[in-house]
Amino acid sequence: MKNKFENNLRFAKRLDHTDSLKSYRSKFFIPKMKGKPVIYFSGNSLGLQPKQTISFIQRELKDWAGLGVEGHEHAHRPWLYYHKFSKKILAEIVGARPNEVVAMNQLTVNLHLMMVSFYRPSIGRYKILTEAGAFSSDQYAFESQIKFHGLNPASALIEVSPRDGEFTLRTEDIIKAIEEHGRELALVIFGGVQYYTGQFFDIKKITEAGQKAGAMVGFDLAHAIGNVDLQLHRHNVDFAVWCSYKYLNSGPGGIAGAYIHEKHFQGDELPRFAGWWGHQEKERFEMKKGFKPITGVDGWQVSNVPVLQAAAHLASLQIFRAAGMKTLRKKSILLTDYLEYLLKEIDPFENSYRIITPSNAKDRGCQLSIFLKQNGKKVFNSLTRNGVSLDWREPDVIRLAPVPLYNTFEEVFRFTELFKTILTKSSDR
Repeated sequence: MKNKFENNLRFAKRLDHTDSLKSYRSKFFIPKMKGKPVIYFSGNSLGLQPKQTISFIQRELKDWAGLGVEGHEHAHRPWLYYHKFSKKILAEIVGARPNEVVAMNQLTVNLHLMMVSFYRPSIGRYKILTEAGAFSSDQYAFESQIKFHGLNPASALIEVSPRDGEFTLRTEDIIKAIEEHGRELALVIFGGVQYYTGQFFDIKKITEAGQKAGAMVGFDLAHAIGNVDLQLHRHNVDFAVWCSYKYLNSGPGGIAGAYIHEKHFQGDELPRFAGWWGHQEKERFEMKKGFKPITGVDGWQVSNVPVLQAAAHLASLQIFRAAGMKTLRKKSILLTDYLEYLLKEIDPFENSYRIITPSNAKDRGCQLSIFLKQNGKKVFNSLTRNGVSLDWREPDVIRLAPVPLYNTFEEVFRFTELFKTILTKSSDR
């Protein structure tokens, strides 16, 4: 059931006044244009910088300067174990156990490493099933992995598309496609939240259907982590990967992460690409031949931790721990519902634009994607010139992401007022 909203500034300010997370905005640097704070709705592309990030990185720089190589064992946070410091918080955010999550590498690197273990095609079972229009980096990874095994993506990659006239996928259509290709499926992999439409896929049902068909099931959580409620362990997901520079606010190109369900930690039957940081800690520096993996997802590490990136990551994760994902999600739903309400007030009959993100809060995160029927790029450019940071996706979609950690209800209201004015001017020309 939708909340009862009002289309006025006074109501927006009242929502901000009662917001239990209102103090968190002051923990971030807000970009400015012409001396005024930007309305920053680009958190789904790059999250804002927490103010404490500087002190976290400076701590490591100070230890590096004062300790040199000894910082590996004697730094304030010893560098040898830096990947362990984020485990508990990451586990809370994705609904996992600490031994199932690790911060490492970059997203697509992790995707390739996971597919080495979880995409193991055979003569009869070789297909990958995913959403049509997946993020390009994922598409490249899928295609190259298929070719690496000597297979043809034209026959081995199954992409599920929305029905005619629809923008998002129906869960029943995904399950139907899984059942149709079931005997030939080696891997089912989807985004947690679809980057273009903002649709939050039903991870539980997709996982159940894929595993029932005999396939491994994984998710790219780039747009889901730090955004929506995730229960990877409880939903029995085989593996997942993510980046940290969007909703996790860990900096451009920040360290990414991976999850593997603990059921896969028994024995060494899963192949993997090995590196020294995944080797048993007690023997790591003995430099012997013969890889002995650490038990848990840590055994999939290849290289040592980039400490400065990991420090920025940890700075943001501590904010998430203090705020709590349940509280963040509650505000996110209210904030995005309010934006949707105001947008529909402007154009109730969808003459100028259409919101292509699902209307049900459980089926989306804090993103709304607007399909503009005319003058889309002009509207977008005018918004950016007037102090709004948002995202344009060809050919005709604007993506808006009001983030609960640092966006306000007043910003949502002021944005829609500006949007209405610009839309009217563009249609008059």
